Amino acid sequence: MSTLKDIQAPVKQEMNEFELKFRQSMKSKVMLLDKIMDYIIKRKGKQMRPLFVFLTAAITGKINEATHRGAALIELLHTASLVHDDVVDNAHYRRGFFSINALWKNKIAVLVGDFLLSKGLLLSLKNDDFELLRIVSNAVQQMSEGELLQMEKARKLDITEELYYEVIRQKTASLITSCCQVGASSGGGTDEDISKMGTFGTKVGMAFQIKDDLFDYENAAIGKPTGIDIRERKMTLPVIYALKHSTSSEVSTIKKMITDSEKKAANVKKVIEFVKEKGGIDYATKRMNDFLSEALAILKTYPDSVYRNSLEQLLAFTIARKT
Repeated sequence: MSTLKDIQAPVKQEMNEFELKFRQSMKSKVMLLDKIMDYIIKRKGKQMRPLFVFLTAAITGKINEATHRGAALIELLHTASLVHDDVVDNAHYRRGFFSINALWKNKIAVLVGDFLLSKGLLLSLKNDDFELLRIVSNAVQQMSEGELLQMEKARKLDITEELYYEVIRQKTASLITSCCQVGASSGGGTDEDISKMGTFGTKVGMAFQIKDDLFDYENAAIGKPTGIDIRERKMTLPVIYALKHSTSSEVSTIKKMITDSEKKAANVKKVIEFVKEKGGIDYATKRMNDFLSEALAILKTYPDSVYRNSLEQLLAFTIARKT
C-alpha cells in the first residue's frame, strides 16, 4: 500500500507552502498565545484535511490562493474544535502529546479555541471567501449537533442504525464533506462538481468513522484503548447490529452491561465477545466497504490523473490505517 508521502507527491509543493501559510495565519502578538500555537503546530497530525482540499481542487479545476485559504480555514476551525473537545472530554492527551488543557488548564484552552475560530473567520472575511466560509461554518454546526445528538441518545442506549448514520454524518463526515466542497469551490469547479465532491467526502467520512468504531473491538495497540466507546456508552454500528439481531432478554442484559461497564471492566470484554458472536464486526466492515465503493465510483466519473490516483490511494490509506 502507498505511504502518505507517496499520496502527497502530486501536491507536495502545495502542501509545503500550506504549512508555512498556516503557521503565519496562527501568529499572535501575545507571547503566551504564540507559544501555544507553536506547540499545536509541532504536534500536528497527518494533514489529511488539507490533502483532501488540494486533491479535490486539482481534479475539478485548479489549485490557487483561494484553495490555500480554504485549507487553512478548515484546519483553523478543526483545530479549534479539537481544543474545545479536549476540554469537554477532560482529555489530557491527543496523538500521544499533552492536550492544551492539560498543560495550560481549561480557561486558557477555551480561549485558545476561540482565538483559532476567530482567525479562521477573519481569514475568510478579509479575502471575501464567503462561499468557503459558508461551507465550513455549516460543517461546524453539524459537528456540534452530531455530538449533542449522540450524547442525548447515549443516555437511553436506544439509537437505531439509521440514527447512527445521521450522527456520524454530522459528527465526522461533515468535516471531510466540507474539505472536498472547499476544494471544488476554490478550484473553480461547477455546482455539479461541488455537489459530487460533497457526496464523495460524505461517503469517505462515513467509512472513516466506521473504521474508527471498529478499533474499539481490536486487541492491537491502537490510537484509543479497546472498549472505550463501550465504557462511554456510545452506540456504534457493531453493537447496534448485534442488539438488533438479539432476543429481548439478550438486549436487556447487554444494555445493563454497557451501563455498568465503566465500573466493571469485565463487562467490556463480555460485550465485545457478544458483538463478535452476533456478526456485528463483519456487518460494520461490510458497510464500511460499501461506503468506500460508493466514494470510489464518484471518483471514477473524473478523468484519470495523478490527482485522482492519489485520492484513490488516500481512501485505501484511510481504511487501512492502524490509528
